[in-house]
Amino acid sequence: MRVLVIAPQPFYQERGTPIATRLLIETLQSAGYSVDVLTYHVGDDPHLPGVRVFRAPAVPFVRDVPIGFSVRKILCDLMLGWRLLSLTRQIRYDVLHAVEEAVFLSLLVRVRGSRIVYDMDSSLPEQLVGKYRALRGLNGLLRRLERLAIARSDLVLAVCEDLATRARGYETTTPVDVIEDVSMLADRTASGDVEDLRSGLPEHGVLVMYVGNLEHYQGVDLLLDGIATLDTATPLKVVAIGGTDADVAAYRQRTATLGISATVTFMGARPLKELGAYLAQADVLVSPRSSGRNTPMKLYSYLAAGKAVLATRIRSHTQVLTDDCALLVEPTGPALADGLDALLRSPALRAQLGGAAYHLSATRYSLAQFRKAVTNAYRRLAAAPSGNA
Repeated sequence: MRVLVIAPQPFYQERGTPIATRLLIETLQSAGYSVDVLTYHVGDDPHLPGVRVFRAPAVPFVRDVPIGFSVRKILCDLMLGWRLLSLTRQIRYDVLHAVEEAVFLSLLVRVRGSRIVYDMDSSLPEQLVGKYRALRGLNGLLRRLERLAIARSDLVLAVCEDLATRARGYETTTPVDVIEDVSMLADRTASGDVEDLRSGLPEHGVLVMYVGNLEHYQGVDLLLDGIATLDTATPLKVVAIGGTDADVAAYRQRTATLGISATVTFMGARPLKELGAYLAQADVLVSPRSSGRNTPMKLYSYLAAGKAVLATRIRSHTQVLTDDCALLVEPTGPALADGLDALLRSPALRAQLGGAAYHLSATRYSLAQFRKAVTNAYRRLAAAPSGNA
């Protein structure tokens, strides 16, 4: 089958959804499908041999599109829809694989006989209403649109079980599969030409690491509040990798205000290929996210690194983590401080949790499992009649 992956994102950039999109494309291509991708005008060349990358017309003055809903994203989506319309009139695609809101564009342009796969990385109504209180009055309309997208698609691929449950709750006939993310680590013991983060840390000191963007929902503020109250004799160094230059500057100022600049370092973004070398240096990996239901992609790399994980007890984490493989605490500063203190005091607990995390990654969240799930879903799609066209 000929597949067009429609990616409403800057592709390629090293952040969650584009990384997942790249992995999907590589998996489909390795399974023998002919794959093209349509994306925004911004983004780097993904260097995917054999994959044609089509880009939407440029939006004047838009040089980047931030994570989440924005005016820039709306404008880029409009241009994406225009390019999709012309592209699908020139090339006959068997499958339109629509990532997130691109499903609505796909429904508008689909031709008879083509199939639509809704790659559901989040619930759009939940995302919009959760961020913008003014949209609460539109929740009913947004949910009806979400149901329509699911009902008119031929297959829904949900990134986690909670999203799959939400999709199935609309009681449509559309099949829903769960395709969970995987680790981005090629080797959990990776070494490379990166900074020695343990430099200056005593032999028995503990290196705590956070990896990811610095959006408010990530709970980094909670983590800093907890660290500011932590009273420990164990030498401690906390490193945060990721975030825009503006976010990094803001958080450096916040650590100075809290008086913890000597303990906490915000390094900014680093290349994905160096992730393994950084995680290998850590003793504790932390995800202090304050809210949400979608599992953060970094969690799978955390597990594969085989290190102790400290995470908040919210649905974003508990769909994957249990008390057997991570230390789960409430999403508050004091709770994070208590959890961190427990891990600082007990090397045995860190070793126990790290071993369990690696086992879970190897047995359930491997790249082989991801590829198998995607391939099986597409085989069923090919075998089923296109009832929604």
